[in-house]
Parts: sequence; C-alpha cells; structure tokens
Amino acid sequence: MTRTPRLLVAVAALLMGLAYVLPLWRISLIAPQYPEGLGMLIRISDVTGAKEGDLQSINGLNHYIGMKTIEPDAIPELRLMPVILGIVIVTGLLVAWFGRKGVFVGWAIGFAAVLVAGLADYWKWGYDYGHDLNPDAIIKIEGMTYQPPLIGSKQLLNFVATSWPASGGWILIGAAGIIAVALFLTISPRHVSLGLLAAVGLAACAPAGPQPIVLGQDACDYCRMTIADARYGGEAITATGRIHKFDGIECLAGYLRTAPPGTVKAAYVIDLQHPGTFVPAESAGYLKAALIRSPMGKSLVGFTSAQAAEEQRAMLGGRVMTWAEVLADTSGAEHGGR
Repeated sequence: MTRTPRLLVAVAALLMGLAYVLPLWRISLIAPQYPEGLGMLIRISDVTGAKEGDLQSINGLNHYIGMKTIEPDAIPELRLMPVILGIVIVTGLLVAWFGRKGVFVGWAIGFAAVLVAGLADYWKWGYDYGHDLNPDAIIKIEGMTYQPPLIGSKQLLNFVATSWPASGGWILIGAAGIIAVALFLTISPRHVSLGLLAAVGLAACAPAGPQPIVLGQDACDYCRMTIADARYGGEAITATGRIHKFDGIECLAGYLRTAPPGTVKAAYVIDLQHPGTFVPAESAGYLKAALIRSPMGKSLVGFTSAQAAEEQRAMLGGRVMTWAEVLADTSGAEHGGR
C-alpha cells in the first residue's frame, strides 16, 4: 500500500471511534396526539429516548398493542457491538501501520461484512419487535403488524414511523466510503484519475433528487410551519441544486407560482399510500376529496399515478386531478410567509 491509502484507512478507523459517543440510528414517531413526536436513539451500547421520557412513552404505547417492552439490558447486541467495533478500529490502525495490501483487502471485506450483518440484525430485531405480539393485548387488529421501517417512513395505525441513520451512523457510512476510496487506490492506482474525472462528470450532469423530510424538524419553505406528517407535501429543486421542502401540495404549488421563471428544475409530491416516497409532480395523480384533511385545508393528496388516484376516489369520493389542474385549483389559496 502507498502512503495515501494507508492514511485514509487510519482516518477511517479513527472516525469510527466517534460511534462510541454518538447515536447510530434514530426512530421517530409522529401522530396527532404527539405533534412534537417521540424518538428513540440506538447507540452502540444502549437505547435511549430522543427526549427525556420518550422511551417510557413508546413502551407505554407498545403495551396497548402487545409489543414487547424495549429493555436495553436485554438486548445482547448492545454488549457485542462495542467489542466488535473496537476490534475493527484496532485492526484497521494496524493495517494502516504495516500497509500490507492483501491484509488490507481482507480487512476491508470484513468491515463490509460487519456493516451488512449489523443492518440485517437490526432488520431482524425490528421484525421480531413488530410481529411477536402479546395475544392478550388491549388493542388487537386482525392482520396488523408493527415492524418499523429499516430506512424511510411507514404508516403504523395513526403514527408515521421514520427510521434513518443518526450522526454516528452517518459517520460509519462515511468511514466506509473512505475505505472504498483507499481500496480503489490500492487495487487500481492507474485508473484513479480517470475514475475521479468520471465521478465528477456524473455528479455534474446528474439531476439532484429529493431528500428525506425530517419530521418535527424541517419547516415548510412556503408557510413556515413545521412539517409533521409524512403523507403530504413535496419538494422543489432549483437550478442550483437547492431543495425546498413543503408540508402540503398546496404550499408546493404556491411556491412554484411565485418562483421566478426557470429557477425550479424539478418538483415532487409525496405518495399518500407510501409516506415519504416522492413522485414527479407532473406524472403523479391527485385526488381532492372532502373526507381528506390535508395540512393546509385543500383536501388534496398525491398518488403515484392517475390510476392510483382513481382507485382511491372510488372509496373516498371527490375528483381526480392532473398537475395542471392542481396548480389552477390552488391559485386562489395563497398563504404562508414568503
């Protein structure tokens, strides 16, 4: 190994040490009765509430639907993870010190296996947690399970559950990226310049995509209200790559009507049936129905297609609309803090 890959491996190994003090994963729950949300942080050796009392509140809610109490001391992975990560860090520093190419490749593969195994174990824990329910629970809904999403958002009864890496998790992902670069430099040094040029070119040409909305934290860029529901809203991406987030389709439409021509390159709305999933605004289907209570009161929601909206209209009533009709229909509903 040359000097640069060895330095990168050392930096990656040291960065991993931050996982001992920063949370690895965050699960959030938003519901009308909890507008500020409940949160749970998964740390390398503990599970805590995002705020004081959150974990107790989550356990209290889980009791009613038959889910097990979350007891950190009873989770064996929380005792194993500090040891496993410590071994990865120490061996990584040794790999950087001695610089043996074959050993480094083996260590990098092992580190990747640890990350994959960790995600798989987390998914299994969520599956057991959401499926192994107490048959004597106070609230029982036939066929209902409560597995939180591995990544993204999911509707669970009247709660929207979101699951994303926390700061420590993103650091581990960043460390994995650094190791991948070091591996590339070690295995194919002659192609580094070509690879970097290709990566830069792709990054420059590829259009930016929507970003996850952090419920309870992100604010609507039109009405300035905190976004609290993953079933509504959307995003607009400007020519410079800036992303604007909105709590309702009405707010997105209002922003687009007042934005200078040519400044917005892409607009997305959220699919009501798959909270947190974005659909290009022009290809989505829309339903306006009195039974729907969207955040800004226009009773307007989006779906992946006009066909999906039509299927829901059969149950909810109302009328199916195109994106052009949505823009025209909301033109008299200007509001917010622009």
